[in-house]
Amino acid sequence: MNFPKMKDEATLKKLTPPTSKVRMVLDTDTFNEVDDQFAIVYALQSQDQLDVEAIYAAPFHNSKSSGPEDGMEKSYDEILRILQRINVSSENFVYKGSRGYLQSSEHPYHSEAALDLVNRAMTATEDSPLYVVAIGAITNIASAILIEPKIVGKIVVVWLGGNALHWPDTKEFNLKQDVLSAQVVFNSGVPLVQIPCMGVTSHLHTTLSEVENFVAGKGAIGDFLAKRFKDYHDDHFAYSKVIWDISAIAYLIHNDKAVPTQLVHSPILTDQVTWSFDSSRHFMRYAHHVNRDVIFKDLFMKLAKSQA
Repeated sequence: MNFPKMKDEATLKKLTPPTSKVRMVLDTDTFNEVDDQFAIVYALQSQDQLDVEAIYAAPFHNSKSSGPEDGMEKSYDEILRILQRINVSSENFVYKGSRGYLQSSEHPYHSEAALDLVNRAMTATEDSPLYVVAIGAITNIASAILIEPKIVGKIVVVWLGGNALHWPDTKEFNLKQDVLSAQVVFNSGVPLVQIPCMGVTSHLHTTLSEVENFVAGKGAIGDFLAKRFKDYHDDHFAYSKVIWDISAIAYLIHNDKAVPTQLVHSPILTDQVTWSFDSSRHFMRYAHHVNRDVIFKDLFMKLAKSQA
């Protein structure tokens, strides 16, 4: 697949961390765990910094779904449950994504989500790109790029996916479900901010005690998030849960204060699901750390403020 080749200057400009309010869409496998729910609420409670234009349901397959299509449908339903509790309409706002994983770059999924992303991206300008925040398998984004390659120059993808570049493999849940889609994104030259899981966001933990103190009781949505967290694990004694996905939201809000990043050459994602390196490849922005306390403090304060 031939993608539009961006000049380094244009790529680097789009990879400069934003300092003002941005347009964004959120692509999420919401029912997969409990962290996507927190990320959606965090984004929607950050309206001073983020203009969330749409939410897309992404496919997933684990013990909570019978397959990627079922995972996408369950994610869609979970998004509706969240919006209901914060009195946000889902009309022309929530879109269903692909019903499977990418099998061929010649046959992208023409889902509601992918087509909506293409349409929104094409309205973006040089000075105001559309930020595409992906916190699940990246099928919808890869499909949109394959449907209309011109959006490579219109968007900035912020993806919570893969493991750290020093990790022995990158068989992380979001990435390993749809390796081909991840390869499309990494090879397309689209301005990309990668926020890895193991080795970077893997210490973004919270506990039931903290959730009961700072999330439960903060309205219907706080109680919903707290229950999802409590029900996720049977025994909370000496247990903590990583809430990876909120890091992608925090990057757009606080940049280096919350999610320090650096420019690197985009790695090559091999068929063996490992990283390989070539310094002649295009640039991307890579998160090498997350400030756990800054991120959770901001999230908890916004939950409290929304109920004040």
